[in-house]
Amino acid sequence: MNNIIVTFGISLPISGAYVKYNIPVDQSGKFSMVVDIETYISPIGLNTSINPEKSLFLKLTSGGVTEVDIAYDSDDNIQNIKVWPAYLTKNDMTRSIEAVGEMIEYRSGRAPEPLYNKGTDYFLNYARNILSERLMVVKNDTLMSEAQKGLLSKDFYLFLYNSFVFDYEGYMKHNYRNTNKDKNSMPDIRQIDRTYYRFLRDFKLNDPQYLNCSQFPELQSKILQNEILALPVIGESEISTWLAKVKVILADLIGFNSGPYYDILAANAYGRQLNEELRPLSEKQKENITKYWKNGEIAKILFRKNQQVTELDKFKSPVVVNDVSSVAKDKVMEAILSKYKGKVVFIDLWATWCAPCLDAMKEFRTAKGEFHSKDVVFVYLTNGSSPHKLWEEKIKGIGSEHYYLKGDQWEYVMDHFGLEYIPSYLLYSKEGKLIKKYTPFPGNKEVKEAINGLL
Repeated sequence: MNNIIVTFGISLPISGAYVKYNIPVDQSGKFSMVVDIETYISPIGLNTSINPEKSLFLKLTSGGVTEVDIAYDSDDNIQNIKVWPAYLTKNDMTRSIEAVGEMIEYRSGRAPEPLYNKGTDYFLNYARNILSERLMVVKNDTLMSEAQKGLLSKDFYLFLYNSFVFDYEGYMKHNYRNTNKDKNSMPDIRQIDRTYYRFLRDFKLNDPQYLNCSQFPELQSKILQNEILALPVIGESEISTWLAKVKVILADLIGFNSGPYYDILAANAYGRQLNEELRPLSEKQKENITKYWKNGEIAKILFRKNQQVTELDKFKSPVVVNDVSSVAKDKVMEAILSKYKGKVVFIDLWATWCAPCLDAMKEFRTAKGEFHSKDVVFVYLTNGSSPHKLWEEKIKGIGSEHYYLKGDQWEYVMDHFGLEYIPSYLLYSKEGKLIKKYTPFPGNKEVKEAINGLL
């Protein structure tokens, strides 16, 4: 009766995706969902719209049913939770995500330290110290089990390094702005080479527990896409040949040249194509996968993912990149809309670094496909905060119409429409009249109803 929604996210370490589900609760208070998982037992984070700030950490088992019973008190606090089968203690379920939040929010009280003018060794040591300080939140916790604390520590380790250690140049610029009064200039940032990534050795990446870490797919993505490491695209190469080239680059940095990690990395390389580009496997790629993994679980997972992508690919519009760089900032929207006269236009303002933007796109994929042959066009606007090369990669999987705005154009659009952050959306009628503004994504149902109303 109250439109309660259950939301949960699950990490898929083989195909390399993080998937979010939104499930409506019926009038009797029940919900159910069938989901893919890629390990025998897979952790998930779950919350409900009754109290979205209070998330639970649960585990799902492959080929089985997990029953969850949550009771709330009159103040919308979780009064009781029962889960069967019970892989975790109640404190592990209720405390885990809260503890991760405390580690993220932890502040030492020290003033920001200038790092941009020091060497990479100093910075990596600084990162280790920050990690040690924040991990004390979990280590000193008296409620969670030791096994759960070990998993959370690994996951937060990945989170911290994914967040700022991988992008050395980006973090140094951020650090300069935070520690200097001069916000207009920028110092020369030290150039790094592949030896900088020797910190990967500390992870001990052959540990299979990483497959239960939500941040693991992000780590793999950063390794596969890193311009300095420059791992080759797997394409239609034979897997053993591709791995031989990868080991020449990575082995001394991660500390080993054999083990299950490399198979996972190869699977993730295919996952990049399937997840980022939404491009199905070629016949040669299928042949290579079967030759290497035969009828193993990794092959089954990749082929299952490929089937899903093949279905989506039927409705994906080709990517069209449009150039409005010469258009005056106050004429940009007019120029964009003039191209789509007689069509409903749904405009998405986004960025490659904006996780809610990307989550919304994934959520809307199937619904968007329903408009494939109708008089509606989907337009995506971003700006220079999205690295151009990464933007070019991302839009392959999005399809439709794309614009890379200049800084003043972007600022004008945001100010003109009173938009404060992204993702934000603008919906225009066939006559070019602005009908609705959304911030953030309002959900598939509302957008579909609005577009259908205009059609």
